[in-house]
Amino acid sequence: MTEQTAGVRVNPSDETIRLGPLAVRFLLTGENSMGSIAAFEVLVPGAQRLAAPAHSHDHYEETIYGIDGVLTWTVDGKQIDVGPGQALCIPRGAIHRFDNNGTEDVKALCVITPAAIGPQFFREASEVVNAAAGGPPDLVKMAEIMRRHGLTPAPHAAHR
Repeated sequence: MTEQTAGVRVNPSDETIRLGPLAVRFLLTGENSMGSIAAFEVLVPGAQRLAAPAHSHDHYEETIYGIDGVLTWTVDGKQIDVGPGQALCIPRGAIHRFDNNGTEDVKALCVITPAAIGPQFFREASEVVNAAAGGPPDLVKMAEIMRRHGLTPAPHAAHR
């Protein structure tokens, strides 16, 4: 084994992070990719929307690959459906959010390049979402977590 491959792990975490009804499971983190890529699977039950505010990020692209179901992304005000076998690259600075407008559960792969965000963001966000017990999360706390992890909450008018 070379020095570079000595620390290689497959599926770095079996941890599933639950944000209310949503679930996130990291497959690759920056620690496992020398900072080049992070990849996580997101499960969105039918008729669910992103609990966090619409947001943008200036330090990485986010590419979404549809596996099951259809997730409707709103990117800079334009709605884009991403279904199985389809992909969407969200450029740096674009304000975006998602909704599952259907009844079918959605599974999508999210790829972050470079790996500027990791499981810790979702762990912290899950505490705020889960503390709301199905109600709206504390947007002040959520915005603070988002900013600390390099996400910029959109102005309130851009949430939809």
